[in-house]
Amino acid sequence: MDGPSTTAPRPPSRARVVAILAVLCLVWGSTWLVVKWGLADLPPFGSAGVRFAIAALAMALVTPALRRREGGASPSWWLSILQGATNFGASYAIVYTGETALPSGLVATLFALFPLLMAVSGHFFLPGERLGRASALGFVLGFGGVALLFWTDLAKLGPGSVPMALFVLVAPTVSTVGNTAVRRYGRNASSVVLSRNSMVVAAVLLCALALVFERDAPIHLTPRAVLSVVFLALVGTCLTFGSYLYLMRYVPAARLSLIAFVTPAVALFLGWAVDSEPVYWHTIAGAALILVGVGLGALARGRTAPAPRPRAS
Repeated sequence: MDGPSTTAPRPPSRARVVAILAVLCLVWGSTWLVVKWGLADLPPFGSAGVRFAIAALAMALVTPALRRREGGASPSWWLSILQGATNFGASYAIVYTGETALPSGLVATLFALFPLLMAVSGHFFLPGERLGRASALGFVLGFGGVALLFWTDLAKLGPGSVPMALFVLVAPTVSTVGNTAVRRYGRNASSVVLSRNSMVVAAVLLCALALVFERDAPIHLTPRAVLSVVFLALVGTCLTFGSYLYLMRYVPAARLSLIAFVTPAVALFLGWAVDSEPVYWHTIAGAALILVGVGLGALARGRTAPAPRPRAS
C-alpha cells in the first residue's frame, strides 16, 4: 500500500525544470504522428485503451520507489477518477477519433487552445490566476486562428472535417476540467500515485468503449502498430504525464502552458516532413495566431501566478 510521506518534498532545480519541459515538448510533439501511425492498423478506442493499460501497469511497478523519492500525500479517490475520466479517458477518446479523419498536426493545433481555456478556468477557480488585458487579446488571436483553420484547411479536407474538428475541440475543454481540479485540490498529492490511479481509470473507460463500439473492428498487429502503442504507453504516457503532474506541484501554470505553445509546431513539422501531411500558408497563419494567443495568455498569467509552495505531508 502507498503510505503518506513524512518529509516535505524537495522542489526541483531550475535546470531540472527546463530539462523536463524540453523533453515534454519533444515527446508530446511527436506523439500526434505516432498515434496516426497506430490508427492505420488499430481502432481508436482499443488502441488508446491498451496504451493506458500498459502505462498503468508500468506506473504500478515504479510507483513505490518513485513515491519514496518524491513525497506527497495520497490523492483523493474522486480526484483520480476525475483526472482519469477527463484528461486521459474522454480527451484521448476524442483525440484518437479525430485523428482517424484529420491530419495529426491539425489536431495538435486545435488542441493548443487548452492553455487559453485553462486561463479562463484559472480566472474563476484558481487563486492568484486572474486574467488581464493581454490574456483577453490572446483569446481573440487564438480563436481567430481557429476560425482561419476552419475557413481554409478544414474546407479543403471536405465537409465531414468541420464536424470532426468541432468534436476535437471538446478534448481541450474536458482536459481543462481535470487540470483545474488537480491544481486546486491536488497540489500536495503524490504525482506518481495520481498518474497511476488516473491511468487505471482511463484504461477501464477506454476498453469499455472499445468493447461497446469496436467489437467487430479490424485489428492488424503489425510491427508499426505494436511499437506505436508501446512507445505511447511508456514514453508518451508514463514518462510525460508523470513528469507533468510532478511539475504542476512546483511550476506556475503559465510556464507549463508554454508546452502547448511548442508541441503543435513540432507536430505540424513532423506531420509534413515525415508523413507528407498538407501544410499551407493559411495552416501556418492559423497556427501562428493560436500560438501567439497562447503565448500572450501565458505571459500575462506568469506575471500574476506565483508557483505553489509545497507543504510537508
